[in-house]
Amino acid sequence: MSSTFRSLRYYNARLFFSGLAVSNVGTWLQMTAMSLLVYRLTGEATAVGVTLALQMLPTLLLGAWAGVIADGRDRRTMAIVTQSALAAQALMLGTIDLAGWANLPVVYALSLVLGVVNAFDNPARRGLVTELVPTVDIPNATSLNTAVMTGSRIFGPALAGVLVTTIGTAWCFILNGVTFFAIIFSLVAIRRDEMFPVERREKGGKPIREALGFVVGRRDMLIIYSLLLIVSTVAFNQGTVLPKLADVRWGGDEYYGFLLAVMSVGSLTGSLLTARQHVVTMRWFFGGIVVMALAGFGLAWAPNLFVAYVWTVPFGIGGATFVAGANAITQQECPPAMRSRLLALQAVAFLGSTPIGGPLTGLIADNVSAEWALAYSSVISLVCVAVAGMYWRAGVSPVARDAKLEDWVGERGS
Repeated sequence: MSSTFRSLRYYNARLFFSGLAVSNVGTWLQMTAMSLLVYRLTGEATAVGVTLALQMLPTLLLGAWAGVIADGRDRRTMAIVTQSALAAQALMLGTIDLAGWANLPVVYALSLVLGVVNAFDNPARRGLVTELVPTVDIPNATSLNTAVMTGSRIFGPALAGVLVTTIGTAWCFILNGVTFFAIIFSLVAIRRDEMFPVERREKGGKPIREALGFVVGRRDMLIIYSLLLIVSTVAFNQGTVLPKLADVRWGGDEYYGFLLAVMSVGSLTGSLLTARQHVVTMRWFFGGIVVMALAGFGLAWAPNLFVAYVWTVPFGIGGATFVAGANAITQQECPPAMRSRLLALQAVAFLGSTPIGGPLTGLIADNVSAEWALAYSSVISLVCVAVAGMYWRAGVSPVARDAKLEDWVGERGS
């Protein structure tokens, strides 16, 4: 089996990723339809940004605590509960929309419910991935997890672009609710005797402070989490700005779903390229940010839809390399009993920044221009990666980096 897909040698990993792929097609179907619903209700990018902010605010407030819970409990059981709750939310939203009762307050309220459940689902589900393969394959499994989630964006948004105009947003939400049964089935069917259980966090102590201490005490972790916080705040608000860009520059908001789908081809490529790396390095992580930022300039001022499609591919490659690289490096370096907490802190940094970045990007789109609502993030990202790169090089010698690589190559060969 190709080294890119080596985690799929394990039955539980194959089962989990299959269910996750189906479920995430539905998730992106709903996310795309929800952004279009809010934009069509209001005509404002700011309202779309607020919707996304409400989905991510609970992660900012509850994410670290949810990671502590996931580290101390059965992650499989916790994921079954959260995925079932997400299915119920989607079916409720679809029923309300189908009945003609959908309005902005209702969408805001259900977005907040979605966010609360996701705050607990994220560390449980991502932490579970590390129990499906042996330690040496964890970086590959986490990268494949990102690949499955980003690859689902190829189909979900494109499907939304077709279905929203033919059968309406309500059925998109209902279809998403149905797709959750795929991941729930895979979680129930996992073979416990083939799992690779990790050491659980002992009760007591100060688990969040311990995780923060690990991040602050290591130069690589401090850089990763800082860039996740800053870059994610400004650069991952496509759901806010692309509906308006598509509307004012490229012929109509109905192209938004197809833009996300093409971007996801790039995202899948970036995730799989990361999965091929036996050791994911900081240079790889930095490179993803640079590629995404440069592509952001081209996308912002693309003169027509075809050129926009072209620029979305490297934008997706860079973004996925950035995210998958952060996940893989964290999993490579952290103690097993701390994984869910660190993944939860990543979610706080990455997703929890949306309550700031989403409305800010929407305000820029509505009051400055849709182009600068995308391009300002590229400027900030390039400045941040330049500063972070100099800080990293100042603290790590070439000898230390070579020794680290040799250790990992030796571990894989043993």
